[in-house]
Amino acid sequence: MSEPLTSPLHQRHEEAGAKFSEFGGWQMPLEYAGGGVLAEHRAVRDGVGIFDVSHLGKVLVQGPGALDFLNLCLTNDLHKIGPGQAQYTMLCNEQGGVVDDMIAYVRAEDEVFLIPNAANAATVVSILEREALRDRTGSEQEAALGGLVITDQHRDHAVLAVQGPRSEEVLTELSLPTAMDYMAFDVVERDGWSMTICRTGYTGEKGWELVVPVDHALEMWDQVMAAGQRFQIRPCGLGARDTLRTEMGYSLHGNDITPQINPVEAGLSWAVGWKKTEPFLGSDALREVKAAGPSRRMRGLLALGRGIPRHGMAVVDEAGEVIGEVTSGTFAPTLKQGVGLALVDVRFGLDDEVGVRVRNRVEKFRIVKPPFVTPEVREG
Repeated sequence: MSEPLTSPLHQRHEEAGAKFSEFGGWQMPLEYAGGGVLAEHRAVRDGVGIFDVSHLGKVLVQGPGALDFLNLCLTNDLHKIGPGQAQYTMLCNEQGGVVDDMIAYVRAEDEVFLIPNAANAATVVSILEREALRDRTGSEQEAALGGLVITDQHRDHAVLAVQGPRSEEVLTELSLPTAMDYMAFDVVERDGWSMTICRTGYTGEKGWELVVPVDHALEMWDQVMAAGQRFQIRPCGLGARDTLRTEMGYSLHGNDITPQINPVEAGLSWAVGWKKTEPFLGSDALREVKAAGPSRRMRGLLALGRGIPRHGMAVVDEAGEVIGEVTSGTFAPTLKQGVGLALVDVRFGLDDEVGVRVRNRVEKFRIVKPPFVTPEVREG
């Protein structure tokens, strides 16, 4: 088994006393000394935090018809946005299951930058290359990619996520642009190099993600930390990132969406371009699921007692029969109670009470509609 990869910011994490964990083939900070997950969570909800998410994939698709090509592969409709805008989307298999979810950044009709998940980046590249070689009759061509260039840039960029209600003030201190709408981005020239600033994030708070060349990652991290000192910026690890995203009900690939879970049952139909005139990967299967109705749906679970749901725990009815499974669960620091996401039999809906088998007991939960905490991501 190969050694996990490390971020270009690994040195800074060690200096800050980070506790590390393997995630998606990368060794990444789970939490930092002097606070831990709860303090980091509060920093993002109340002030500002900075995450290193350089483990995320980076894929560049260039060439004539790049946007049109990706629209034949990904679920969402890229024609709904234009240059300088980003879109949440998914790559599905022929059965409609989610191979990966990602953000697509449209730079031009012939250039789109994708940020998939760490463990799936190579798979995404492989599938896109396969589809670029396929003509629309289904046969494989022993030819080049028809002018398309698909480049795996996983190790070429670092990604810094500056998140929280005071994040804009930190970037303003650095004279970086912030006057952009949610899911929009800008490319900034800085001392002979360029970076992309995106009004995106995974915390539910107002924030930005900075896509920086690896050679300038340490420099940018140091600048953000220095600019954020008077706002009490705190470095945050993947532990806080998970509690923050779960409070929002955001899906995590490998838990809430997998190749065996489709967007309809996952509650992600809004990220499927149902009106697209051309078929895309998995579209036939997804249309069948939508027409027939799924047998299970993703639901939010809110603890009525002290129970904390965890991935893989069984959801049961009042008779103790299994009706679903927890896909994500945690103690929500903002609410101070257990919350989770679960795939549950469609017979059970909002406000129904269900049980979750926590160790050797059954804890009571109410089915609710996420988010569990009011999002602020679109504010301002």
